[in-house]
Amino acid sequence: MFSEFGKLVPHETLTLLQKMYINLTADSWELIVRLLVAALLGALIGLERDIHGRAAGLRTHLLVCMGAALFMIISESMTDLVQYRSAGNAIILPDPGRIAAQVVTGIGFLGAGTIIKEGFNVRGLTTAACLWMAAAIGLSAGIGSYTLACASTFIALCSLLGLNYFEKCYPKDIYRRLIVCAHQDTDISTIVDAVKRKNLRITHCLHEKDYESAMVRVDLSVRIYRKGGADKLSHAIFKSLEDANVQLKSIQWDGP
Repeated sequence: MFSEFGKLVPHETLTLLQKMYINLTADSWELIVRLLVAALLGALIGLERDIHGRAAGLRTHLLVCMGAALFMIISESMTDLVQYRSAGNAIILPDPGRIAAQVVTGIGFLGAGTIIKEGFNVRGLTTAACLWMAAAIGLSAGIGSYTLACASTFIALCSLLGLNYFEKCYPKDIYRRLIVCAHQDTDISTIVDAVKRKNLRITHCLHEKDYESAMVRVDLSVRIYRKGGADKLSHAIFKSLEDANVQLKSIQWDGP
């Protein structure tokens, strides 16, 4: 095999290719183990996302992590290939970090597809971060750093599972949007006074009148200082608006 190929390439390059061929054959199981470890660790993170009903779940994280490991293996293997010869005796080798850098950039586009903005709420940020983390774990497994890959997976899973309960233990501010439609003769200050609460702040108020439908539309952006959910507060605001001297047409509360 190599005797015929030796006529076409220099002797030094032929020797290097022979060594690489032998090494890849001897280390093939090691490369397979790297892929399997990356697939397993990516699947663990993806399983947690799948349980919570996220779009990027088990299969997505598994493929991202294993794909990153494969890119790292290819990048590492390319260091054994001679890219070109300079005028002297120095051999120029490719940079093994270039493919890994492109993996990080590519995962950024994939993660952006999981982020959805709904009003004041942004969903998918944690899933995008998980994809980014899965790629990093795959790169670690691809280079053979199993300890670093397993430790990163353990910390990531502890963060996803444990911090979910911890976040419920401290106060957290949230933002909501309240849209009130009433008769055009309604005093806007009456609506604002009905919405005001001790643990609520109106950050923005926009109102407009539609003379054809004889209706005024008040758009309020509110910041809520709370520890629990905002459901009870929204019901209290609805009740205050209904009890006020306002000819209501509709009320819309933008939030979960």
